Amino acid sequence: MTVRTESLAPAPVPARSPAASFVRDVATVFTREITPSVRDPLGMLLTMGQPLLLLFFFGPLLGGVGAGGGDGSWQWFVPGVLVMLTLFGPMMAGYNLLVELLGGAMERMLVSPMNRTAMLIGRALKEFAVLLVQAVLIVLLAVPMGFELYPLGLLAGLLLLAVFGVGLGSLSFLLAMKSAPSGELFYGVTQLAVFPLMLLSGVLLPMDFGPQWLQTVATVNPVTHIADAMRALFTGSFTDPSIAWGALSAAAVAAVGLTLGTRAMRKGVGV
Repeated sequence: MTVRTESLAPAPVPARSPAASFVRDVATVFTREITPSVRDPLGMLLTMGQPLLLLFFFGPLLGGVGAGGGDGSWQWFVPGVLVMLTLFGPMMAGYNLLVELLGGAMERMLVSPMNRTAMLIGRALKEFAVLLVQAVLIVLLAVPMGFELYPLGLLAGLLLLAVFGVGLGSLSFLLAMKSAPSGELFYGVTQLAVFPLMLLSGVLLPMDFGPQWLQTVATVNPVTHIADAMRALFTGSFTDPSIAWGALSAAAVAAVGLTLGTRAMRKGVGV
């Protein structure tokens, strides 16, 4: 009599598609980055409060600024604040990476099979998640003050900022890796870059009243086009040519940031 035996070997696990693996890696990194912020309610409260101070103290001073003055100034001011927050959030995101590089935590991630681009996007999306909460608070508080809400324009503007933020965050991570272990290069470049990018974009003050040479310099600043696109979207206009220029600028920053950041991630630290 023949005894039939079955193999006790485990069934093979179906391989994930590259897209599914990429999404999983992004979600893993995002969860890893956002968890400490969620567990620190006081720090999160302070982070949420900073843009509200700008809203309350600077917004009422701009009654004559923007399209039509008066309530139109809020349509001009609120998008500018959100662009400014994108500059200061993702642009400074490399600081946390620099801390991990000094502590050795990042090296352990770099030897893992995780997708390098997913590492960059997951980290940058954490910064955008904070920005998203800030944007909701700002809009909700600005509406009673005269800000007119266009939901589709708001969603399109936030998507534009997400693309821009991913690119800025990737460039910030690249800078952090290149500046390790001292970090001096990171601090110097970020401080030197953030304020000119902000001031030469008309984020808080219109460039129309500046000298001609200043307006010329502003036209080559990608943040200028993104701020103009945001203001057009926040007025509910989807046919304004500035939107195309803003989308192109955000996509260009994202493409450059992800390309250079992924290359640095693959090569390792100090390249």
